[in-house]
Order: sequence, then structure tokens, then C-alpha cells
Amino acid sequence: MRTGAGVASALVHTAYGVVLGALAAGVTGALILGGIGLLLGILYGWAAASSGAYADGGSSSPPRRIWMFLVDHTWSMPNTVAGELFLLAQLVAGHSLDRTTSAGACRISVDRNFSPRYATTIGPVCAGADPTIQRHEDVHVFQARLLGPLYLPLVAGNYALFTVAPIWLIYHDHAAAPINRLGRYFEIGVYPHVWNEAIAYRIQGTPPR
Repeated sequence: MRTGAGVASALVHTAYGVVLGALAAGVTGALILGGIGLLLGILYGWAAASSGAYADGGSSSPPRRIWMFLVDHTWSMPNTVAGELFLLAQLVAGHSLDRTTSAGACRISVDRNFSPRYATTIGPVCAGADPTIQRHEDVHVFQARLLGPLYLPLVAGNYALFTVAPIWLIYHDHAAAPINRLGRYFEIGVYPHVWNEAIAYRIQGTPPR
């Protein structure tokens, strides 16, 4: 499954790029987007194969691992591509795959994040999580798979709405987490109240204060 997942990922990415490129700009578009798809597919395929993310191990059964791979490469493909770009940035910054944590988990884990204070999950790629918050981050992986191409626009839209129309101030716990400077407005206010974070914190973790 390790090698098979890697090869399949590269092929699927290339096929997506060729089809989308052809629809947008004919042969030229197919060559350009097909090449980009191939490069991204090689990156994700390498990460999936070398870490065994969709292979034996962890708590996921073989049917579930196959299903997650299919979802990540069809319905949730926009999230997977966004995660791949995030993964590329992490690797360029000198961070490394966490192969032990990734094995059989149906996600790609990176040992560090850009901010040591927070873990970040984009699509099936998670950076900087430790066992105490991994379940929280896995909620975001599930959300992306459930909502597919709607996920990132819904998250971005909620951030934009809560930034300019902070209705969360009505139900925010001001005593425990006062909003007394601009940085806290975003870190303590906007961030933990957007829908995807609010759900994840209900399942695991305490919002920052």
C-alpha cells in the first residue's frame, strides 16, 4: 500500500492537472497544469509512501484507509492540494515528516510548525501537533473531508465575517479571556470562535486565553 499510494497519488494529480488545464486553455493548459499536478503528486505521493500514512499501522482498518485515500483524491482534492502547498512550505523551512505519527493515520504529519505555539492543519497535512492536541487537529482533517471543496471557503468566510462583524463578543467569556489589545482580538477572539475551531475545541482542548 505504501508504494501503491504514492504512485496512485502522482497519477491522479497529473490527471487532474491535464483535464483542468485542457478545459481552461487547451493543449498548452494541459501541459502546464499537468506538469504542476505531477510535481505536487510526486510530493504528496512521496510523503504518503515514505510515512505509510495510508498503509498498515495505527488504528485505521484497511477499508477505511482506502476510503480516506479516495476521498482525499476526489471530493476533498482542493483541500489536499492546499495541504500539499503547506507541506512544501514546511519542508522548505527545514521541517521534517513525522513518519511515526503519520503511519496508518491517513494524514501527513510534520514535526514542527512555523509557530511553535500552535499546530496547523490544512487538508490532510498537520504540522506541529503533539499527542495532547492531535485529536483536535484530526477534527479539522475530518471537517475537510466531509465538506470537500466547501471547507476552505467556509472557513475563510467565517474568519472574514468575525473580523469585521464580531458577533462572538456577545457570548465570549470576557472574564476568563479579556480582549484588551489588538493581538488578542484575533488570537483570543476571532480564532477560537470560527466554526471549525469552535467544534474542534468542544471535542478536545481549551481555547487560548
